[in-house]
Amino acid sequence: MAKIFCVANQKGGVGKTTTTVNLAAGLAKVGQRVLMVDLDPQGNATMGSGVDKRSMALSVYDVLLESASINEAAVFSDKCGYHVLGANRELAGAEVELVEVERREKRLKTALAEVADQFDFILIDCPPSLSMLTLNGLCAAHGVIVPMQCEYFALEGLTDLVNTIKQVHANLNPDLAIIGLLRVMFDPRITLQQQVSEQLKSHFGGKVFDTVIPRNVRLAEAPSYGLPGVIFDPSARGSLAFVAFAQEMVERIQKL
Repeated sequence: MAKIFCVANQKGGVGKTTTTVNLAAGLAKVGQRVLMVDLDPQGNATMGSGVDKRSMALSVYDVLLESASINEAAVFSDKCGYHVLGANRELAGAEVELVEVERREKRLKTALAEVADQFDFILIDCPPSLSMLTLNGLCAAHGVIVPMQCEYFALEGLTDLVNTIKQVHANLNPDLAIIGLLRVMFDPRITLQQQVSEQLKSHFGGKVFDTVIPRNVRLAEAPSYGLPGVIFDPSARGSLAFVAFAQEMVERIQKL
């Protein structure tokens, strides 16, 4: 059965999509069967996985409105080695359309249950806001991976996210927990980042992943080629770090 994880942070620009697509590619590289679900109407994770969001016949929008199954809507990205349930601008309309329907926050969970035995990992890229889309992701997931920069404002955003996860855990999804915090865009030369990193470790302990993703130009360039950095430049420092993170994830899940 697949382990389902949301990659979430209510603060924008922290590398959620970069983390999702590179972790998906890294997990595929170490032999895992992966489905990447894009829940952001911008469709960046879709494009960054080598799938053209403009030419998709079906998307996560159709799955949420129950007009298509995941098996019908997901496509396999040959370049990246994992399946993609893509998103495009249509998804923004789903917010409004879901308001009136039954089980609106459980639509994704129901759909994923049908394919859970086909994958080892299902990764969900959530939008930065706490919306009906993010709520669908949190209700479907076993846990949350939180990418964060080691900066002061990131700590503020983390408090909000932890409170949100507690509320979802209490009211909608008792399985939900923070799996771990991933330090991204890390520059060890900056004293503040080292200090925040130490604060995180002292406060969250084992919830902080050992792997640290360095600030890396090649990771930033990769999306313009429609690829995760892990595929675009496998030898780059950032790419190697994400493969190491994928291995750490597999080991951590085996211990759960």
